Amino acid sequence: MKVFIIAGEMSGDKHGALLIRELQRLSPGAEVSGLGGELMHAAAPCVENWAEDAAVIGVVEVLKKYGWFRRRFLETLDRIVRESPEVLILVDYPGFNLRMAAYVRKKLPGVKIAYFISPQVWAWHRGRIPKMARILDLMMCIFPFEKPLFENAGLKTEFVGHPLVDDILAMRRSNIRESNLIGLFPGSRPREIERHFPVFLRTAAQLHHRHPEWKFEAAASHAALHRHMQAMARAAALPPQLLAVNMGNYHDLMDRASAALVASGTATLEAALHELPYALVYKVSWGTYLLGRLLVKIPFIGMVNILSGREVIKELIQRQFNEKTASDELERLMQEPRRNQVLAEMREAVAKLGHGGAATLAAQAVLSLCPQQPLMRA
Repeated sequence: MKVFIIAGEMSGDKHGALLIRELQRLSPGAEVSGLGGELMHAAAPCVENWAEDAAVIGVVEVLKKYGWFRRRFLETLDRIVRESPEVLILVDYPGFNLRMAAYVRKKLPGVKIAYFISPQVWAWHRGRIPKMARILDLMMCIFPFEKPLFENAGLKTEFVGHPLVDDILAMRRSNIRESNLIGLFPGSRPREIERHFPVFLRTAAQLHHRHPEWKFEAAASHAALHRHMQAMARAAALPPQLLAVNMGNYHDLMDRASAALVASGTATLEAALHELPYALVYKVSWGTYLLGRLLVKIPFIGMVNILSGREVIKELIQRQFNEKTASDELERLMQEPRRNQVLAEMREAVAKLGHGGAATLAAQAVLSLCPQQPLMRA
């Protein structure tokens, strides 16, 4: 069986790699090619590593790279047509992948098209769901409320659970919370660091005067960001013993910290699975923010809040995100009853994400599209 898979962000690369390995385990000899990141390339060498260049956040930022994205789109479409796979798997990344699905459906009407990690069109454009039902053969969703939305449009849909459940359960360490430690998670992209980290630094400085016993630790995703964040901390003249900027396993920090500030994205759900009380922060260009306000049709951006249907996690967005609001919420999270209330409601929310095995269930769903394939026992 020939499979072409496309992921365009670091989180998609991780989930795509797990799916590739499960496909290879369940269907030995499967040929996998496509676009992804380092992990997908390691799992299948014919998957090109493009994620670092492709992972652009925000409408305005994407428009600035429009020429590059157009060239890569046409090159990829031509490659899919030439390789003529039995199955095309699209992992999240809806701006690129939904458009690719429509073009591939016209060029190769016989190919099976499966989508893993359904686009969050329920948040910004439910009217696209019927069109997706016409061009896709299978939707694999990771949130339980998504399944009826796609099924009601006539699209075969499987709720496979969230891949993060497996990841966090495998790495979590208990009983290592440090009562005076606050975690700072500004994001993994340079632009996110520029917008979030200065506010984090001012927040730490402000809280230091009120709670001198508190310590802060920030997580950097790679060496270049680590150096940059350290330089920003030195420029802010924070005492070295107040803030540590470390590179490496940020999951360890999520297990050790007692409260946190977390940039909107996958890390907010990871923090909830680590049972770390936090405030969600989010700051983008004003053009992107204003366009988002027009498009997004739901009251929250954090998945814990969406799953709960109420604001469990404080969302500090744009102007609401400043050192005063961040400091105030951290003080509440470090004390009862706010801390215990948030923990209880987070646990209730993440319990809806399934019990693990998302990659295996997704691989089985993909292989069901090609029943002639010989399968190993699951």
